[in-house]
Amino acid sequence: MNTTPPRFGYNAAAQSAALFDEGLRKHMLRVYNYMGAGLVITGLIAFFVGSTPALYVPIFSSPLKWVVMLAPLAFVFFFTFRIQTMSASAAQLTFWAFCAVMGLSLASVFLVFTGTSIARTFFIAATMFGATSLYGYVTKRDLSQFGSFLIMGLIGVIIASIVNIFLGSSALQFAISVIGIVVFVGLTAWDTQNIKEQYAENFDEESQQKLAVFGALSLYLNFVNIFQLLLNFTGERE
Repeated sequence: MNTTPPRFGYNAAAQSAALFDEGLRKHMLRVYNYMGAGLVITGLIAFFVGSTPALYVPIFSSPLKWVVMLAPLAFVFFFTFRIQTMSASAAQLTFWAFCAVMGLSLASVFLVFTGTSIARTFFIAATMFGATSLYGYVTKRDLSQFGSFLIMGLIGVIIASIVNIFLGSSALQFAISVIGIVVFVGLTAWDTQNIKEQYAENFDEESQQKLAVFGALSLYLNFVNIFQLLLNFTGERE
């Protein structure tokens, strides 16, 4: 009795796997493209505002600075709770608007640190992010087991950061920076794996685009936080 499976069945399965892999690569490339474009928007706005006294003086010398600092958080909450009901185009516009507002918030970086140290820190952050995101993409290990630990660490970092706004403790800020870098590096690998696993070729184009935008937001936030926390160690003040 011939138990060899039909050749055409094997070919069909191989073709299906190849198509899935190609679609996944395109999806991940879209995610990284959105994220990269968002970082460009943020960087350009931050640099422009940070080098224009007519803009940064009225913002950072008045209570308006709190609006600028907290606006990105409001965008994240809005995005998280409304992504399911948004159209793909609305999700993209919201993401670009968020990146622009984040640029306003990060303009203060150019007022505090030298341009050389900012560029150096950006390169270090990009290297760390790239390595951990690649690990999250290629590893066969299930990273979901670290998810709850990373989320708890993130909540702890947020609470400690808010408390330290009023305390102004350098020791606490050092601890926040160290723990925060570890948490966001871990989240980068975890989020990358999640984005990869959430991809499904039977999603329609609208759903795929929204999934890509939301994935880009997750990775964007990880990168920006790694960059900001690293500045506490590598940044040279003006």
